[in-house]
This record gives sequence, C-alpha cells and structure tokens, in this order.
Amino acid sequence: MWLRGLPGLVICALGVVWLLQGIDVLHGSGMTGHHQYAVLGAVAIVLGAALLVWAERARRRRASAAGS
Repeated sequence: MWLRGLPGLVICALGVVWLLQGIDVLHGSGMTGHHQYAVLGAVAIVLGAALLVWAERARRRRASAAGS
C-alpha cells in the first residue's frame, strides 16, 4: 500500500530542502546558511529513507503472504 511510504517520501523531500538551505544552496529563508538545518535535514533524510524501507518490506511481506 503506497500510503505507508508517503510519510517517508515527504520527510525525505523536506530533509533535502532543509539540507540545501542549511548549506546555503537554496536562498530566501531564515534557515539559509545556518548549519544546524543542514544537520536536521540529513537526519530527516535518513529517517524518511528508513520509513520508505519499512514500507517496502511491509509491502513485500504482504505480497508474499497473499501468494502463499
């Protein structure tokens, strides 16, 4: 079910934006150039990726259980 992966995808996308703002690549925000946002962005990317992996594993388990 794709709804399980949606939070992971959103968190990854936000993490990328925060990371890019923190390392001063994206401009126009109060977060621009503040390195703590780069760290928070990296943490968000890792968390989002973990949620995506969890969702994919749950989907595969469900598919293999249905096929048995």
